[in-house]
Amino acid sequence: MSTLTVTPIQEQLARDFVAKTPDPRFTAASRETKAKAREVPAELTALLRSVLEAVARGDGVTLQTLPSELSTTAAAELLGVSRPTLMRMIRGGEIAAHKVGSHHRLNLVDVQDFRRAQLARRRAAFEELRQLDDELGLE
Repeated sequence: MSTLTVTPIQEQLARDFVAKTPDPRFTAASRETKAKAREVPAELTALLRSVLEAVARGDGVTLQTLPSELSTTAAAELLGVSRPTLMRMIRGGEIAAHKVGSHHRLNLVDVQDFRRAQLARRRAAFEELRQLDDELGLE
């Protein structure tokens, strides 16, 4: 994990950039090489804009790189479950894994997909509870 400390100047520059750039698309050019400006792809501008907006608000930003293949310990940590629980999930076929020697490994994409699906199930269950609460008139 990489932790960067945002300086007040960087925070102000981010605030100015976000305020002056309402269009989420923008271009980038390298000052060192005096390269021709190139439009940043939409998928990247969304990522960069969310980082800039967080910095502009004074929020902390943490960047973390993850390998494409995770150990069961790393995957369990990402999912917020214990390693034994993850192993039960693997044995039960709830999440895909493969063996490397005697160890299980999980693809990062599979773990992220499972996490998104898990979050969607939780949100749906919460919404169902809210509707039930509204129907029963409980407060």
